[in-house]
Order: sequence, then structure tokens, then C-alpha cells
Amino acid sequence: MSKSEIIFLQGPQSRWKELLFTLKTMREFIYGFRKLHFLGPCITIFGSARFKDDHPYYDFTRKAAAEFAKLGFTIMTGGGPGLMEAANRGARDVGGRSVGCNIQLSREQQPNPYLDKWVYIRHFFIRKVLLVKYSFAFVVMPGGYGTMDEFFEALTLIQTRKISDFPIIIFGKDYHKELLDHIMQMQKYRTVTDMDTQLFLVTDSIEEAVTLIKEKSIKRYALKPEQKIKPFKWLFEDN
Repeated sequence: MSKSEIIFLQGPQSRWKELLFTLKTMREFIYGFRKLHFLGPCITIFGSARFKDDHPYYDFTRKAAAEFAKLGFTIMTGGGPGLMEAANRGARDVGGRSVGCNIQLSREQQPNPYLDKWVYIRHFFIRKVLLVKYSFAFVVMPGGYGTMDEFFEALTLIQTRKISDFPIIIFGKDYHKELLDHIMQMQKYRTVTDMDTQLFLVTDSIEEAVTLIKEKSIKRYALKPEQKIKPFKWLFEDN
């Protein structure tokens, strides 16, 4: 078939609709940036919304988040139920700051009750920017498609040096066994390098994770105790 025989369908999108989408996206970014401006350094914890509070993963996530909050980090999650709730709850247990970046879905996902502050975001790609923007470490708990999407997003950004070499910690060796096998398959076929497989820690030890965060987040980036910054009231800011 020659190029002259190709019939393109539908044609270009409406310029007006594209402009409106751009403006709405910009407005949502500004809303998120302003709302989360005073968070300070965060640790973002990814995990499934489907594990209930009687599941061992819930209890483990709650304990891990509490230890990370004790280091002075704000605990950030997707703001929903399950392991996101467990992480926010762990921060609340020890008096740490707890933040959620919730997503608007057709089936409404309510913010969990352990959040000090949260934002509602319409688009997943904006939400992922916010989950990454403020974080000095990423923690991957057992989860589904969304958790894997967030994990590989953070991993790709670090691999390609779009963000700094922040630690990524995967908890749940048994749960993630096939995932790790597949990453080794990638290494075998040279679609990732040996160095790429060193960009994350796989462990079931909260103590080991805390040690890594102290070394690769607090020490490497010279994080210091918070100095209070007064919000600009004329910008309607609050901390």
C-alpha cells in the first residue's frame, strides 16, 4: 500500500479542547504544589488498597512507617485504604506527619482517617509527580498494578537520572519473588544493566531499611532538623 492510499481517521484534536486540558492540568499542578509546599522531606510508601487491617502486611507497613516517621520524615501515600492507611496510621502513632495524595476515581476512594493533610487529584500522571517530588526515599509494599506502576516510575526516574539517586526499598521477598525473577531476566537479556539492579534494596528488615535511609537520604543530602517557615497569609498558604 502506498502512502497515497492511506486514509487517516478522525483528524487532529480540537485546538480549543487541547488548550483547556493544558490549562486544567496547570491549575491542578499549582493546586498540588501550593497545598504540599510545607511538607518537608518525605518518604513515599506505595502499597495495595486491598489489604485489611487484620492482615500481616498491614501491621508490618504500620510498624515500618512509624520507624521512618521517627527519623523526621513526613510519610506520604496515595491517601487511600489498605496499606496506604497503614503507613499513614504508623506515622500518626508516633506523632509524625502524615499526608495523602488521593486520586479521583469513578468509584470514589475516600481519604483514610490518619491524614494530617491531603489533596484530591484528577489525573494519575499529576499524582505521580507529587508522590515523587517531595520524597527522599521510596518504599514498595505488596500491591497490584498501581503499586508496580509507581515503583517502576520511581525506578526509571532514578535510572535515567531525572531525579537523584534516592533509595528504593522493596519489602516482601516472598510476595515479590516473581517480580525480582523477571528483573533478573531483564538483566540476563541486557535490557537492564548490572548497575540498574543495584538501584533498590529488597529486604524484610525494617532495621536494614532505616539504616539505608539514614545513609543514603539523611547523610547524603545533609538533611537537618526542621526550621519553622511562616506561610504567606496573603497567598492563602497554610502549613
